[in-house]
Amino acid sequence: MAEHGTDEPSSSTESPDGEGRDSGDRLLLHQRLAVRELIDTEASYLHMLQLCASDIRSRLQQLPQGDLDVLFSNIDDVIEVNSKFLHDLQETASREDEQVHSIGNLFLEFQEELERVYKVYCASYDQALLLVETYRKEPELQREIQGIIEAAVPQAGPSGLSFLLVIPLQRITKYPLLLQKILENTDPDASAYPVLQRAASALQDVNANINEYKRRKEVASKYTRVGQLTLRERLARINTHTLSKKTTRLSQLLKQEAGLVPRTEDKEFDYLEERLHWVSLCVTETKNNVAVYLANLEAFLRFRPQESELDIPGGPVVQYCTLMGDLQLQAFPDFKQRLEGLVWQPLCSLAKALSGPQNLVKKRLDKLLDFERVEEKLSEVGSVTYEEQEARHTYQALNSLLVAELPQLNQLAMRWLGQILHTFVDLQRDLAKQVLQRAEGSLAQLPHHHLSEPAFRKLVEDVLGQTGHQLRSFQENFEKVLPPPTVQPLLPGAERQVQALLSRYGPEKLYQVTSNISGAGTLDLTLLRGQIVALLQNKDTKGNSSRWLVDTGGHRGYVPAGKLELYRVIPDQEEVKEQVQPPKDSHHLTPEPSPAPVPSVPTVTQLACAGFETQMIL
Repeated sequence: MAEHGTDEPSSSTESPDGEGRDSGDRLLLHQRLAVRELIDTEASYLHMLQLCASDIRSRLQQLPQGDLDVLFSNIDDVIEVNSKFLHDLQETASREDEQVHSIGNLFLEFQEELERVYKVYCASYDQALLLVETYRKEPELQREIQGIIEAAVPQAGPSGLSFLLVIPLQRITKYPLLLQKILENTDPDASAYPVLQRAASALQDVNANINEYKRRKEVASKYTRVGQLTLRERLARINTHTLSKKTTRLSQLLKQEAGLVPRTEDKEFDYLEERLHWVSLCVTETKNNVAVYLANLEAFLRFRPQESELDIPGGPVVQYCTLMGDLQLQAFPDFKQRLEGLVWQPLCSLAKALSGPQNLVKKRLDKLLDFERVEEKLSEVGSVTYEEQEARHTYQALNSLLVAELPQLNQLAMRWLGQILHTFVDLQRDLAKQVLQRAEGSLAQLPHHHLSEPAFRKLVEDVLGQTGHQLRSFQENFEKVLPPPTVQPLLPGAERQVQALLSRYGPEKLYQVTSNISGAGTLDLTLLRGQIVALLQNKDTKGNSSRWLVDTGGHRGYVPAGKLELYRVIPDQEEVKEQVQPPKDSHHLTPEPSPAPVPSVPTVTQLACAGFETQMIL
């Protein structure tokens, strides 16, 4: 009995220790299984991503590149991050005693990188699904896509693309569950336990931030699409609800302007908005300047002086014409083509890219008015409706998105604009280099090639001054031999009307219509050629000096100023006939005035001008 009594206590004391050891062993076994599941599923997941990026994407060449960019989004960035993550995860196996602790620290280390790449992929997932739905409406295309996917991933089944696209979303949401499973099989007293707790919480925060980012992008996409609607589509969206919202916003704005309610201030956003405004202004001004530059270049290419007859045989003129013909046919058109492709089109793309954020900034003001009204009601009543709460959340999401992304947008836009300007300068430099190379042989044959630039400029100024004096002399001599101005015949029965206008307004106000005028507007007059009118005002009510207000003697209205000329009042009508027709009894013709000799432009002037034009091109 004594022995039995002594044996009984010993068995009772050993039983709890054995159970504790068994429980600890089971806990450790389940922990290792959870760790193995994490590593194995990570390797399988990464293999599937690489299969999508390399094999499947390369075989879907029948799809446009834009569609492929939407479908696979930033999958290359996801592969890069997860490849590093898997490598470090497998490295923890070498530290078996501290493996769980290392896994927790590894998740904390990769928290920001995982959030950065997965939020971009998840934000474009809905747009990718819309593309998949459009492919399903084309049976032949859908069969091709399905065949490619089933050949590479048989387990995809009939889901096809949808099965592959959702895998990254499932993986990022599974990380907290895998960590939680490891945590549940870890002794609370172990040093790895608090690290795993922080890692699981961090991955939950990552998923929450991704969902919030996705919601912000959806809000931004919604209002960006609204900004691209046509006028007809905008009018179709007007209803009593939208009118009520706009009326409430206007009321809130008027109360703010009157000082009845305070205005919400956000200095950070105001600074970013101002920066965006200046960036957009710089892009718009640059685009306008390049448009003018292209228009001037078009006009320059249409002007071909080398094809004109200079009446100077041989010599440098031939070399000049050959050089200019060569530049007009190849160098300048190539420069224009590169300018349009490398400067103009990127500028247009940049301006278009900035229009979306500008629409969001304008929409934010509307949502801010809604937010302020809801906040005012919440402080007074203490509760708001579901719709008002949604309006409040919409403003917060839109404002957070703009504050987070406007700095990057402004920086990227300025970098983009700077690159365009650098490209423009490089194109100008390349053009000058080409012209110099082509002109080396021709410049040596010009008579003034040995002169220095200051001496050449002085020579050109002297020659141009001499030529200008000759042109003025030519103009004076030409005016001396001009025929007398023609007199438009009056319309039949118009003498009485002319006398009435003359007595009322005076001769200095009378004008004659040079060609028929057909009035298009309500205040425009329809007049016949030769009709006399009196000028009342030499511009219209908007200050346009090309439309004059006139009186016909019966009606008043506007006529084009370019179709009027000052009427010369001649007292005696017979005098007009004598001016128009020579006397019948005249036996000898009136001698025509001899034209003044026109001084010829000397050859040296033409050569200097040609040389100067070549120098200007260079």
